[in-house]
Amino acid sequence: MTVASPKGRWGNQIIISLAVSLIAEKHNLMVHYTPGGKRAEMVLGIQLYQGSKKHNNVRILRNDNFMDILNQSTIDYSLVSDDFFQTKEICNLMYEYLRNNQKESIISKNPFHTRYENNNDLFIHLRLGDMAKRNPGIDYYLECIERIEYDNIYFATDSFQSPMIHRLKEKYPTIQYIKDESVVIQFGSTCKHVVLSHGSFSAIIGYLSFFSDVYYPNYSRAKIGVWFGDMFSIPGWIEV
Repeated sequence: MTVASPKGRWGNQIIISLAVSLIAEKHNLMVHYTPGGKRAEMVLGIQLYQGSKKHNNVRILRNDNFMDILNQSTIDYSLVSDDFFQTKEICNLMYEYLRNNQKESIISKNPFHTRYENNNDLFIHLRLGDMAKRNPGIDYYLECIERIEYDNIYFATDSFQSPMIHRLKEKYPTIQYIKDESVVIQFGSTCKHVVLSHGSFSAIIGYLSFFSDVYYPNYSRAKIGVWFGDMFSIPGWIEV
């Protein structure tokens, strides 16, 4: 059986499962998905393909052979993933697949679906926690807020006590906090304006923001090192 190996937290596991699902659908593979992928199916409405074929031969699926395997007409082996699949080419494929093949399922599962195209709200995701030193910094968020005209402003973070959060709350006293992980993705993705941080969880919010203006920070290699791949070079997204 093909295996989507769990790596990282929820955002990473959603992307890994989506990448494997694309290949499984092409080659009708039976797949064991990551726990995070299964959770995304149940909670977010992301449908992961489950085929019927499993082969005795097994190969490792990585970034460097993903497109070749995907584009083959047939394969006679199962796969075990061993990468994060965060290249620009793979992420753009997943983004288009979600919009073209999964939009209705995801929208119908979203408890906030009546907000789509029905608000002028601003949502900000601030990835801090163990990666606070690689956050784009307060000036990025302030610049995004200043250039956007909005009615209400919301934010989500994994470090509520950060000085950066205190500064945002002081400057924008009406800002509202969204806490639960699932709600962060579902509510955040319905807002008209979405401001992302770095990392896979933020990228997933953007991928599901079907009707939003999506902003993301420049991510120079000098600042973020090899923390994540090119998940944000999406056509139409606004780099700040």
